[in-house]
Amino acid sequence: MRVNPVLVETSTELTPGSALDLACGAGGDTLWLARRGWRVTAVDIAPTAVAQVARTARDHGLEAMVTTECHDLARTFPAGEFDLVSAQYFHTPYDLPRDVILRSAARALRPGGRLLVVDHGSIAPWSWNQDSDARFPSPDEVYAELGLPPSGWAVERAATPRREATGPDGLTAMVTDHVLLVRRVG
Repeated sequence: MRVNPVLVETSTELTPGSALDLACGAGGDTLWLARRGWRVTAVDIAPTAVAQVARTARDHGLEAMVTTECHDLARTFPAGEFDLVSAQYFHTPYDLPRDVILRSAARALRPGGRLLVVDHGSIAPWSWNQDSDARFPSPDEVYAELGLPPSGWAVERAATPRREATGPDGLTAMVTDHVLLVRRVG
């Protein structure tokens, strides 16, 4: 189970608190955060994913640090306030009100909390989306879609780093990520 590298880079400097892992999938990010002292709410639409994350957390002695919840984020959103909300590659081929969900995520932050959105900025050879005309919103466009009032928010990072990634069959390729890190200041 792998952790997303931008999450590692971003959260290593933060004091552990409560985190929300949106669309947690297999739980690599959830477990990585929990091992570092974060209390993590792991959310996914797939009941099997949520059950697997709960089992894996239990198997690693992290059940006290991990809460799992099944949500269709287009309809329901986890309750609570968080110090970190992580939305890693929160893409789908299905219709999804992503801007509404990310706005809800931002509103769920405590003062000083951070929303980390990492998106694809390029197409990897192993991606489900091989449409050469695919358009990837820039970090600035994602921030604009959030519609947050400027007085209560600070953009700490809006970048498009390139990195070498390894696909499921061991193939490597240079990919671009779109990274947006927003902090709630008030």
